[in-house]
Amino acid sequence: MHALWKGSISFGLVNIPVKMFSTGKENELKFVMLHKKDLSQIRYARICKTDGAEVPWNEIVKGFEYQPGEYVVLNQEDFDKANLKKTKSIEIFDFVKESEINSIYYVKPYILEPEKGASKTYVLLQEALIKSKKIGLAKYVVHNREHLAVIKPYKNMLILNQLRYEEELLKLNEVDIPAEKISPKEMAIALQLIDQQTAKFKPSDYRDTYHEEIKGIIEQKAKGRKIHPKGQAPQPTKVQDIMSLLKESLKQTPARKKRKPSFRETA
Repeated sequence: MHALWKGSISFGLVNIPVKMFSTGKENELKFVMLHKKDLSQIRYARICKTDGAEVPWNEIVKGFEYQPGEYVVLNQEDFDKANLKKTKSIEIFDFVKESEINSIYYVKPYILEPEKGASKTYVLLQEALIKSKKIGLAKYVVHNREHLAVIKPYKNMLILNQLRYEEELLKLNEVDIPAEKISPKEMAIALQLIDQQTAKFKPSDYRDTYHEEIKGIIEQKAKGRKIHPKGQAPQPTKVQDIMSLLKESLKQTPARKKRKPSFRETA
């Protein structure tokens, strides 16, 4: 598996050489853009604005326009020289409680694997985080940008989860959410419905069923069959229908069986 980044985790004076890997894999259907007339594939070209000619990748460089029409060209060595420590390290600068970070800040998780000879310090950090019940707040540079992240233990490994900066969040005043009054009866039934559908989270119980439905559509169209819509689009709930719909939901929704925790979960 190809590493996305190589460097070191640093906290205090301790450096742990690691490789960074994506935690996920692409599970999507691959579509290509076609010309409607003859179904030939469409390709994208990099066109020079001056002469209109297509430019190959090996002739493309990154430039910053520092004043109109004047550019400074930067290559990867220039980006690295801006700060060698930052481009080669994930620096933990604080340890915090995980509960202090709202999920709205989380972007994407990555696996951190120790390089050869770094297992001792890697395990030390992992077990220290478990015993302290803390996670590391860190910064690192990837794709020429400094990111905020947390480092936390997961099973027998360390996970780096990229965070959003505060200024990257949508401001509350940009969203129109009016205030509404909820009656005690409405709240009571809503809580009852939540309790009735409460279950233990088990990742293996979930899969992308829409992916399978699209594959079914592809198979039908390939055989020249007519496609019939499945299901119905939901209609907005009217205010006067809230109570009746909540009550009906309680009748139609079976109570979830409470899964007994495994030995590993209780250990």
